[in-house]
Amino acid sequence: MDRPACSPGALDVSTLLSPRMRGIRASQIGLVADRGRDDPGVVKLWIGEGDLPTPPFIIEAAHRAMQAGHTRYATSLGLPRLREALGAYHARHWGVEIPPDRFTVTAGGMNAIMQAAQALLEPGDEIVIPSPAWPNLAEAVRVTGGVPVSVPYRVDAQGRFSLPLADIEAALTPRTRVIMVNSPSNPTGWIMPPDEMVALRDLARARGLWILADEVYAHFTYGGAIAPSFLQICTEHDRLIVANTFSKNWAMTGWRAGWLIYPKGLDGTFAKLGQYNTTSIPTFVQHAAVTALDEGDGFIRTMVERCGVARTILIEGLSRLPGAAVAPPDGAFYLMARLVEDEASLPLAFRLLEEAKVGVAPGTAFGPEGEGFVRICYAISPELAQEAVRRLTAVLGR
Repeated sequence: MDRPACSPGALDVSTLLSPRMRGIRASQIGLVADRGRDDPGVVKLWIGEGDLPTPPFIIEAAHRAMQAGHTRYATSLGLPRLREALGAYHARHWGVEIPPDRFTVTAGGMNAIMQAAQALLEPGDEIVIPSPAWPNLAEAVRVTGGVPVSVPYRVDAQGRFSLPLADIEAALTPRTRVIMVNSPSNPTGWIMPPDEMVALRDLARARGLWILADEVYAHFTYGGAIAPSFLQICTEHDRLIVANTFSKNWAMTGWRAGWLIYPKGLDGTFAKLGQYNTTSIPTFVQHAAVTALDEGDGFIRTMVERCGVARTILIEGLSRLPGAAVAPPDGAFYLMARLVEDEASLPLAFRLLEEAKVGVAPGTAFGPEGEGFVRICYAISPELAQEAVRRLTAVLGR
């Protein structure tokens, strides 16, 4: 077959890409953020990122590591000392014993999800994803040739989200390979009840399916207890992969450090995936991550308490808007709220950016099931939460 000529301007070069890559979707969060990213007057609540800087004790640990010469390649699974610290962290918070050979260190939570998708999916394999969902989940699946299958959350009149296990089971087909669970959920705040986790585990065992658990927001709960983990109910031989990140707990979004936990015996597979994805993450970052795990529990508590205050301010203030549905989320640090009736999410996000100078994420960024909602990140100071309420009320309360 003749190849198209390479004359300048004669061809849309995107047509030369694989069909899989042409199907990757742009983020609607980015569409909104790009309009106001450089405006210092905007209250920016669109990105899943807290407004606190990385705590000094973590920065100082990275600095010490660099000065000590820890600036060279590391093993692709991660430093043994870091994987041991990850084991101690999980034992401390969930009472589970995970040996170092079941951890791999990744370039953030996104790379953790990507490596899991690469490990589990063949082209055409289906992965069930409750929706609305963090858009990167479905796109990572598409990059690897898999097929994301959305299972809509149920939403009541107050805006509360739920997900009966029967809805997940109804979505299974002979092509299903993986069930994705993000609990606590971004963006809905839903937390899977422990009895349903056990039932899902049993369903996965009976059907020979994998569970991919995104447990990034486990500490961000508002009932006094940490969110349960699938690690507490599964064995080292179950088809379970758990993804996590340093980004949220320790205000380390830009450091790009995360981890995966996989069944016993897969360390060789993930050593190769780590090698060919990133080689390794920076060695000094890994030393800082050890310090975060060993010394950072107090900072996590501060973050969660601060989010809880902002959560209350936003819920109480925005619930007064006429026609609004602002249900308290059980976990994570987002409000998935219906602020107005009969206005599409993306135009509403643009309007709030222009008229209120408040940046929110449109609900449809998280799938068509998010239409009518906006997502508001409340990992912010109480003062900023009050200012956001004031601005939004001035525009939407007319």
